[in-house]
Amino acid sequence: MRARPFRNRIAAICAATVLAAPLMAAPLPAAAAEATAAEATAAGLTVTYVESARWNTGYTGEIVVHNASDAPVDDWRIEFSLPEGSRIHELWNATLAGDPSGYTVTPPRWGATVPAGGTYTFGFNGVHRDGATEPLACTVNGASCSGGGTGPGHDHISVAYYTQWGAAERDYHVADLVETGSAEKLTHIQYAFGNVGADGECFMTDEEGQGDALADYGHTVPAGESVDGVADGAGQELRGNFNQLRKLKELYPDLTVSISLGGWEWSRYFSDAALTEESRERLVESCVDLYLRGDLPELNGAGGEGAAQGVFDGIDLDWEWPGTDGNPHNVVRPEDRENFTALVQEFRDQLDAYGDETDRHYELTAFMPAGGWRLDTGYELDEVMPNFDFITVQGYDYHGTWESVTNHQSNLVTDARDPEPVISAELIRDAYVSRGVDPAKLVLGIPFYGQGWTGVEPGPEGDGLFQAAAGPAQGTYSTGTEEWRFLKEKVASGEFQVFRNDEAGTAWIYDGETLWNYDDEAAVAQKTTWALDNGYSGIMIWSIDGDDADGSLMGSIDRALRADRP
Repeated sequence: MRARPFRNRIAAICAATVLAAPLMAAPLPAAAAEATAAEATAAGLTVTYVESARWNTGYTGEIVVHNASDAPVDDWRIEFSLPEGSRIHELWNATLAGDPSGYTVTPPRWGATVPAGGTYTFGFNGVHRDGATEPLACTVNGASCSGGGTGPGHDHISVAYYTQWGAAERDYHVADLVETGSAEKLTHIQYAFGNVGADGECFMTDEEGQGDALADYGHTVPAGESVDGVADGAGQELRGNFNQLRKLKELYPDLTVSISLGGWEWSRYFSDAALTEESRERLVESCVDLYLRGDLPELNGAGGEGAAQGVFDGIDLDWEWPGTDGNPHNVVRPEDRENFTALVQEFRDQLDAYGDETDRHYELTAFMPAGGWRLDTGYELDEVMPNFDFITVQGYDYHGTWESVTNHQSNLVTDARDPEPVISAELIRDAYVSRGVDPAKLVLGIPFYGQGWTGVEPGPEGDGLFQAAAGPAQGTYSTGTEEWRFLKEKVASGEFQVFRNDEAGTAWIYDGETLWNYDDEAAVAQKTTWALDNGYSGIMIWSIDGDDADGSLMGSIDRALRADRP
């Protein structure tokens, strides 16, 4: 199986840096992939790369295979890809197959043994575009070229939501977490979402608007969209996103994957499910059975008892919102506050009981709101916080296109120009801390999308901010919102001007008619630094499919998480 990726920038000097991440390459049968991974580990093979020369659009690269074991290795296979616009046109002392989206290198026809405790070197000439030559992915005999790293190089929490609909509707697959280099930068993935039904239980269905079991575990993922380059078999009991998450965890054993329950659309029946001791027990038992024990209903020719066991490491509660209004269809009761406390305790108790069976800890987390009034109405923080491993705090949608005036949606502090400066990450942090919450249990949410308005006059500053709008702007997938990867293209087109408030940590673009607020590489880095400096334990992203094909936003966050601090 494939292992942890690295996305290091490679300077044009003769200093070896570790090759990059796993890629979508020529598929091996599952059994063979598992065998070669074990062989690579036993052999102690690693691979390093150096760019040794550069000219105009060309360069020379050198790859060294290292064998740390006490036995020679003569059967090796290296797979990697190159940035867009780069390619190899000549390689020596090895055999090359494939193309820049997936190269495979094997020994030359006369053989190339890597001696015990020694190395074997081969080189190539290539062309590049805009100076990018670093390999984007690398495995050696199916295992990590780096020798088995399993997680990010920082001690903070980094969480990304991966959406159930990401593959089908956004063309963002679990494999893209590897290809973009984002997977290696994450400590947690929250899979959004699992639904709670009218009967108060977690369930699976393909009924439109209620669930997508086909995406979850029924869809047969082709080789080109698979984490390890191996297609799902039509007869597998686990396919789709769940099987890809299982494969991802084989590459990154330290990665924690949780199922997130609820969300904006599927918080409808939480109040009913939390109402009584009996209903709480029934809800939690159904969720543990479905997601942790992995007992999936048989749908689309997949599923069965234990089919998804081992995919999920915890449960994330995204009830939006106990005791206060959320989606208009939600059931809301005044006693939601106390019932949420009891529900959290029931989840913690049953997760611990199941953990005793399996001899491990299962995480319990929650997505919780911005605004002190929601906290006071919906949460007994002193009671619930000890039962959570951490909570992610809403760091976005402070303002949006449900309002008729343009504004920031994700500001760190209030803007002096804001006519109603009532919300910011700083004020929200203070609201939690003043209620006794340790900021080390808080993870700040960052949006990978923007809110947009059109029919916006420039205003006195000429930037369109805090101005009346005719209505929401049209995004690629919805009205009023747009993913960062598409907003990036608007900036590149030259039609929009970028504006910033560095103190507030905000950015927006405006073309004289339409305004989009958004977070680019500079903004997310500033937010990450600010969060850590203010006691937050890390960063959460909603949602990872908004990033570009290079994982630029995730890379910027990761660099800020790695930065030395006083």
